[in-house]
Amino acid sequence: ESRAARAQEKEISIQWYIPSVAKPSKDTETKVLLLYAYNINPVKVGDIAIFTTSVFSGLLWIPLARIISVREKLSDLKEQVEILMQGSKSFSTSVPTSFLEQSETLKISPSNKPKMGLWHLDEKTEEIAKRCLSEVKALLSVDPALSSPLTEIPFDVTLQTIKNLEDMFNLATGCIITEGNLLDWIISLLH
Repeated sequence: ESRAARAQEKEISIQWYIPSVAKPSKDTETKVLLLYAYNINPVKVGDIAIFTTSVFSGLLWIPLARIISVREKLSDLKEQVEILMQGSKSFSTSVPTSFLEQSETLKISPSNKPKMGLWHLDEKTEEIAKRCLSEVKALLSVDPALSSPLTEIPFDVTLQTIKNLEDMFNLATGCIITEGNLLDWIISLLH
């Protein structure tokens, strides 16, 4: 069986279509088409009963300028998360020996290393994330006028979740997202 005929876990596939033939009039902004399909249970194309109740698809017309803006903001957020992660890592593996020789009081132990995934967003990065995710929410919500700004981040912010969101708004490639809370949040916006 090919991967196209089944989905072993819950996932969403995002693709973009930029119509080249349909030129907008001078009065309207350029829009692109977001095409999505997701499954909420593992599915096989051959099992039509499960397929028809577990697979959903749809489309949204989204202004190109807003997509570009959101992608840039997600890229900035990803960079901020990378900086935050670098700051939280112990420098025990990258301290030059000349520095160690200069500072006899410097003690580096394995217990000082933060465990993977246990770092937290600082206040500034959390506010950037809320604003950025509020824009994503407004873009993907069925009724953007009713989309209120986020007061809490609806999923665990990791470098991978932000990268997945950034990839989602890559008009050239689209993406497939299989990650738990992020996937659930995106589906809730499109549902």
